[in-house]
Amino acid sequence: MDQDVSSRLNVEVPHSARIWNYWLGGKDNFAADRAVGDQVRQVYPDVVEVAVASRAFLGRVVRFLAGEVGIRQFLDLGTGLPTADNTHDVAQGIAPESKIVYMDNDPLVLVHARALLTGSAEGVTDYVDADVRRPDAVLEAAAATLDFSQPVAVMMLGILGNVADTDDPGPGEIVDRFVDAVPVGSYLVINDSVVTPESIEAVNTARSGGADYHLRTPDQIRGFFHGLELVEPGVVPTPLWRPDPGTDPRKLNVYCGVARKV
Repeated sequence: MDQDVSSRLNVEVPHSARIWNYWLGGKDNFAADRAVGDQVRQVYPDVVEVAVASRAFLGRVVRFLAGEVGIRQFLDLGTGLPTADNTHDVAQGIAPESKIVYMDNDPLVLVHARALLTGSAEGVTDYVDADVRRPDAVLEAAAATLDFSQPVAVMMLGILGNVADTDDPGPGEIVDRFVDAVPVGSYLVINDSVVTPESIEAVNTARSGGADYHLRTPDQIRGFFHGLELVEPGVVPTPLWRPDPGTDPRKLNVYCGVARKV
């Protein structure tokens, strides 16, 4: 680990990417992350299933975008820690020439991205160390790899919950900035937890442990897609978005949607 990254890595402060890594059974987390993860799971036992369902959705939606739709460029915002079947694994498995840019701002994610996120020989996989709250900086860096005159899939899985409505720019402004930067034929993908009594208690528990998150209603998530053409079945509980054949998904308190810029 280089000195710059090491100096930014505070193992005493929990980080959402490492907490999710813990819930998914990964090893790239620290005691502070595990402590908050366990506290949240005590008040919200479904949270691990939510994490697993969200990860499964990533695979389904990238297969849809790269396979059925023919998207060849992906901007994955808030990628988290690499596991199996990352965006580039799925996309380049279908179309090896695909270009993928990941963005996150956790130093540990940066270390793993440099080491593990190597793509196909025909395509390109890159990583941007940046904050989604600075969309212009993200877009400028991503433009070194992606051609913004051609369709791009903007992936926002689990990241908008890290942005408060009082932030400047707020979540809606951030979404709009990324959508405005991509051409007609591009897609927006959003996945995030929604407001329920159980999830509110879970978020309050996480905040008391030092990890913040902001829940929204399904209607608020639907509002992020304004002006876009939603892909069927619309904004729905994540397990119910085009489930794999032969599965019997259970409704969870996490919603997703996919929409095309027209």
